[in-house]
Amino acid sequence: MELFREDTIYLDFKAQSKHETIVKLVDLLDQAGILNDKNIYQQEILAREEQSTTGIGFGIAIPHAQTTAVKETRVALAISKNGIDYDSEDKTPVYLIFMIAACNDEADLHLQMLAQLSRKLIDPVFRNRLMACTTKKTALQILQEIK
Repeated sequence: MELFREDTIYLDFKAQSKHETIVKLVDLLDQAGILNDKNIYQQEILAREEQSTTGIGFGIAIPHAQTTAVKETRVALAISKNGIDYDSEDKTPVYLIFMIAACNDEADLHLQMLAQLSRKLIDPVFRNRLMACTTKKTALQILQEIK
């Protein structure tokens, strides 16, 4: 299973708010054929954000939901050059947004992906390499280092 693919990578992402960011990434996943029900998936993501922000600091947000609204587990990536006010834990803008869309029957994969992403994203060199990407192909090559 490919968790990252070029059709769910968004370079030079622009959004004014957390809500707009979520809507655009849900649209991206839907256009890639990942979702059974776009509206339910978006509601699940927003409900998760109401519990606590997924803006984890270091300029990173990892919105995620595990639901029957997802056909195929996938991670969408948005890279924002300007940063987005995402109501992050550390009150700083986010530049890298990883939206995890997980199938309902893949709880282990969902948690494993969250842990792997979090571990890799602590590395500032890795984050800077992603931020410097000018092509989806380059971004995909870097993302394949996440294990």
